[in-house]
Amino acid sequence: MSGNYYSIDIWGLLIALVMVAVAAGISEAMRMGIGKTLLWSACRALLQLCAMGFIMEFVIKSNNPWLVLLLVMFMLIAAMQITLSRAKGVPKGLAGPVFLSLVITMLIMISLVTELIIRPQPWYAPQLVVPLTGMLLGNTVSALAVGLSRFFESMKERRDEVDTLLALGATAWEAARPSIVSSIRLGLLPTTASLASSGIVTVPGMMAGQIIAGGNPIDAAKYQFLILAVIAALTLLADSLIMVMAYRKCFTADDQYNPITG
Repeated sequence: MSGNYYSIDIWGLLIALVMVAVAAGISEAMRMGIGKTLLWSACRALLQLCAMGFIMEFVIKSNNPWLVLLLVMFMLIAAMQITLSRAKGVPKGLAGPVFLSLVITMLIMISLVTELIIRPQPWYAPQLVVPLTGMLLGNTVSALAVGLSRFFESMKERRDEVDTLLALGATAWEAARPSIVSSIRLGLLPTTASLASSGIVTVPGMMAGQIIAGGNPIDAAKYQFLILAVIAALTLLADSLIMVMAYRKCFTADDQYNPITG
């Protein structure tokens, strides 16, 4: 399939920004209070995406495994910080567990995808590893932030129930388990919804991007399913890991409920 590549010039980007500005103006006229935030977020997104584009172009041309690993590590650190900034009502001291859960899950998923499924040459192919890492982290960050927020909120709501379970001889894990399960389910909802609607209701971003860039639609569909499947597995694994490491924050060393964090 020969296909055509449609480039976007500076005027196209300016028109896109004008569209956001119009939406922001309507928001301000209706006194929604989100117009400035919307416009600022769009400008920041454009700058960040362009900066990442230049960085990725340099890394791909260099084809250096150390540069790939350095960029991936930077993305992991940024993902940790964004997760903690988005999560509401969580105690301090979770930076380590969040970072560790991201590193473990990303290493497992990237290794499986590159070594068993796609098998690129070289194994660190930057045009594959870096975008794949970004897509996986973007979804995982949202899931972790939602899951952590829901867990600690649920523990506060279940305070009397947790105390009762502990008094009856339940372990800290048994007392926290309902909140853990509900938080993991909530974090996984967007992913399961995407899996269910892809190909019928929506043409997801990666598939659409490859087709627009002139790629084969069947190959684009295969890559899109791979991404969705990996995101689903990664989200569940990352949420489970962070819950295992974070639930103890709601209990003392003697397995008593800690009202300060929970």
